[in-house]
Amino acid sequence: MPAFALKPTAFLIAFILACAALGPGAEARQSAFDTRASHAVIMDYDTGAILFSKNGEEPMPPASMSKLMTALMAFEALEDGRLSLDDELPVSETAWRRGGAASGSSTMFLEVNSRASVRDLLQGIIVQSGNDACIVIAEALGGTEENFSLMMTERARELGLESANFANSTGWPHPEHRISAADLARLAQIIIRDYPQYYGFYAQPVFTYNGIRQFNRNPLIGSMQGADGLKTGRTSEAGFGLTASAVRDGERRIVVFNGMETERARADEAERLMRAAFTEFELVRLVEAGQPAGSVEVFLGRSPSAALRATGPLSFGVHRRDRSQVRAEIVYDGPLRAPVRVGDAVGRLEVTTPDGRVFSVPLEAAEDVARQGVFGRAGAALASLIRGG
Repeated sequence: MPAFALKPTAFLIAFILACAALGPGAEARQSAFDTRASHAVIMDYDTGAILFSKNGEEPMPPASMSKLMTALMAFEALEDGRLSLDDELPVSETAWRRGGAASGSSTMFLEVNSRASVRDLLQGIIVQSGNDACIVIAEALGGTEENFSLMMTERARELGLESANFANSTGWPHPEHRISAADLARLAQIIIRDYPQYYGFYAQPVFTYNGIRQFNRNPLIGSMQGADGLKTGRTSEAGFGLTASAVRDGERRIVVFNGMETERARADEAERLMRAAFTEFELVRLVEAGQPAGSVEVFLGRSPSAALRATGPLSFGVHRRDRSQVRAEIVYDGPLRAPVRVGDAVGRLEVTTPDGRVFSVPLEAAEDVARQGVFGRAGAALASLIRGG
């Protein structure tokens, strides 16, 4: 049977009128908000709802933003007792040579064959973006960085980060080292939610190790009130990127973007996107589980229609100027044939935003509709025949 798209009724009418929602089949215009970044998402921390997305689900080279996963692996090891903050780990020649100053990469200036505490290594990873510190952690937990990278990917998939594929612990350029901006935002959400005891490292403005003082590269730390994380990234392939979070008036937002051309451009876009996250975007809670969600036609029923209800919540983010472009509709295979029973799966409530994101929740019948008697069915069949149905 064909899928019918109908405007929702009942409580949804208020939403549609407020949004001046497009009717079924109409095309949504481009979002009123955009960014020069090649990939970007804005996430509401509490709900995990994506408020804005530009190529947000597309795997991209994350550069040093992938160090968020390296740190998460260390946090988990701390919590299950495989590591402690005071443990001192050996610095191999591999870590020193591939991650040290001689490699031309970001480094915390570890010395070969020395030992460093896990506490210092975490600060080296988070504040200084030290590749050498990442490799030390990788070798301690995985034996080799290659094996640790496989562990990173496996754990990321377990956490639902389906786009993640890690080829190393540092973000060093590699054709298979990829993760989406949306999954980086979800990774940041996990770190903030599950490891508050370590999250303070991300707001640390400066760290000195081996007599060398280095500042946090996150341009929002110290420049925007409420900003407290997380991690920058930069390679020639990826451009300049940032995974950031901030709190304002009890609400937290997470912003991820990549592909800026310069460090200055990254700083400017970081401030613009984070301010917009709080002032220009809103979270619409359209329906909760069990709430009415319109009605649909019933063929050969004692009632011509059946009321529907949502089986779960549906919320989505939208730019305030895009409310008039939101499209909301009920999609189902129909018309339904009587009898209809409470709880029967019917279809879905579907919302499409101007930037192309689609949100949906299954719908079920909220009432019984009995089948017509034999004379009623005959009359309906005759009417259908006359109409050419």
